[in-house]
Amino acid sequence: MAYLISNIPQFKCWVRKEFTANHQKYHGEYLHALAIGVNTLPDRSLSFQVVFTGCETDFEGYPDENVHGGAMWARMPIQALVADIPLQEWPEPMEDHLAQPWDCMSHHHSVVTLDRVSSSPWYCKIGGEFFLGKYLFTVDYTDHSIADDPAQHKQSHVLYLTDAGHWTGNFVALPNNRVRATNPALWRTGEGPPDFSPSQWVHSAEQHESYIDPTITFDNLYSEIIGASSGNIQ
Repeated sequence: MAYLISNIPQFKCWVRKEFTANHQKYHGEYLHALAIGVNTLPDRSLSFQVVFTGCETDFEGYPDENVHGGAMWARMPIQALVADIPLQEWPEPMEDHLAQPWDCMSHHHSVVTLDRVSSSPWYCKIGGEFFLGKYLFTVDYTDHSIADDPAQHKQSHVLYLTDAGHWTGNFVALPNNRVRATNPALWRTGEGPPDFSPSQWVHSAEQHESYIDPTITFDNLYSEIIGASSGNIQ
């Protein structure tokens, strides 16, 4: 189980340059980067380890000098990142509670790509509206009272928005109740709110009262055969 930082499936992105200058300058400017790791700090948004590529020098309007290539930045907030996809214009920044409605729940986490739902678009509910997004990977949390509470646990599905108007290109980290995966070959995508309620139950064999009965607890292949007669085992 990872603590604080994990490798991720790397992705190309642009970093809002004001995040590299304490938001004092460079608004509206961008640096090209690779996101190569993710950080989980409780009560904060996801953040990323990025290494700058210097590729912005290939574009008109940027300085010819490559002073950023190979430089790294730790804990770059998800709000700073823009997907490296064709864009007609740079997306407007998103407020923290829209980019990631639920903060990270623990330092302890795992990163997984859910392959079966990774190919087709996802619907993302943000600010009361649905937008399309491209799924990248999921961060799940444990070893914390909130993360391990079945009624409170949330995952962070990391996506970038592909058809979201002035937000197209922004990255988001959304829980299950803000997304809907699509795959027409395997299921029919539903409409309307699912009839779900968070579970309050914890399922555990060892918490059941039967656990104190050794005839049940140790009823395994090596226990005495009960009810055997005439060579038949019941």
